Amino acid sequence: MRPAAAGIKMPAPLQPARIEPMSKDEIYAAGDSDPGPFEFNETVARVFPDMLRRSIPGYTATLEAIGALAGRFVRPGTRCYDLGCSLGAATLAMQRAIRAVDCRIIAVDKAPAMVSRCREILAREAEPSGPPVEVVQADIRSIDVQRASMVVMNYTLQFVPVDGRSGLLTRLAAGMTDGGILVLSEKVVDDDAEIERLLVDLHHDYKRRNAYSDLEISRKRAALENVLLPERIGNHRQRLTDAGFRHVGVWLRQFNFVSLLAIR
Repeated sequence: MRPAAAGIKMPAPLQPARIEPMSKDEIYAAGDSDPGPFEFNETVARVFPDMLRRSIPGYTATLEAIGALAGRFVRPGTRCYDLGCSLGAATLAMQRAIRAVDCRIIAVDKAPAMVSRCREILAREAEPSGPPVEVVQADIRSIDVQRASMVVMNYTLQFVPVDGRSGLLTRLAAGMTDGGILVLSEKVVDDDAEIERLLVDLHHDYKRRNAYSDLEISRKRAALENVLLPERIGNHRQRLTDAGFRHVGVWLRQFNFVSLLAIR
């Protein structure tokens, strides 16, 4: 390992964020009641870390990479946005990795339960020497993005109505600095119907390995119908290009969960 140059402080190794002690996700375990359409309420907020860990393959790797990208791309005097921040996992990944001075992170979510818990977690877990974080309760479509060198939408756009996605990304791009990056993670639908069926089966197997029952898998899928609206990767690529991003590519994928990187 090369020694640090004299007078230059090397950053400490990144440590994984401890969001909170996990309550087990058993929302869809009981078959005698209908939980209705999925929503980010207090019940979901209470079990959300466990839900993500057991439901989204590659989620931890995505957070680790978001931190690495923040260390590389965030510039002094700029802002970073975590849109659809939920409990602040991506916010913490950025906050602990940013070395540029005079930066600020704005974490946005419209669900009161998520915002409340996010503020509690960040007050406990944020790095004191890191950039300050402002948590805002608002619809991400109403946020005025300015001087952004990094924007993260980690499984967020899929909950925005399809006809509002292009306008949102265009506004984001307009508020970003040259060379700024957007991390867009989404559940997607494959172009090939047979591959899509295979990916869905593999995802369900993943959830079974994480102790979800077939009943839970089925009920969760029904609850998300018409709430989470996935698209093809090609749709996302074209939309990002049309919005003004110069470079767009997939940088992480496991089954039908994809993270794209777009450079302004």
